[in-house]
Amino acid sequence: MAEGLEGLENRPGQGAKPIISREADEETVRQAIEADRQSVKAAKAAREASSGKTSPDETFRRFLSALAQDINV
Repeated sequence: MAEGLEGLENRPGQGAKPIISREADEETVRQAIEADRQSVKAAKAAREASSGKTSPDETFRRFLSALAQDINV
């Protein structure tokens, strides 16, 4: 209340942090895919084992899709 309408604006650092980020996880995801190119689930499990981070299947697939689009450009 003390900040008025300005208090409702988003500030840097607010919001949900990404589950998989390009800066932190790109290399581990690439290594996991190179180890098992035929199975996304096996690559996801390998990435989770090496990084200690878990993510939903769909999030992992979207991240892979984004990486593939960067390669094809």
